[in-house]
Amino acid sequence: MIRLTLPYPISANRYWATRCIFVKDKWMPSTYVTSDAKEFKEQVGWLCRAAGIRAPLAGRVAIAVQLYPHRPQDFKTRQRKLGATWDDTVQCLDIDNANKVLLDALKGVAIEDDKWVRRLQSERMEPDEHGARVVLTIEPIAAPAVQGDLLGAVA
Repeated sequence: MIRLTLPYPISANRYWATRCIFVKDKWMPSTYVTSDAKEFKEQVGWLCRAAGIRAPLAGRVAIAVQLYPHRPQDFKTRQRKLGATWDDTVQCLDIDNANKVLLDALKGVAIEDDKWVRRLQSERMEPDEHGARVVLTIEPIAAPAVQGDLLGAVA
């Protein structure tokens, strides 16, 4: 099992960008990974290596994501006014966009490829004093063993 604390991911809108390029007498859209994305991926790579990850986990994996948004300065006022639902007013990335960015950044570093993610559990957490971040748990999943022809063995 791998447990990582990573920086809060950048928005998917900042991760990929699309430009039109002129190819063979017509304009074609071209989507690419931005410099912000490359910087985020490099930072994730360094943190993975610092955590002792030398090679990506091979095969099927399960990933649990805990997304901690930034806690605003007026959080105590929000808690007093709104009670237990105060954190619904905190600006936070959509969970699905955060997952896309995180899985792309982990690809080739902590996991072989996002196609091997068999279970993905994501949760938006209440902001706390430790700042904006993502806490990930990555576990390998054993491939099911082939049982063979059970009925043919009886005959």
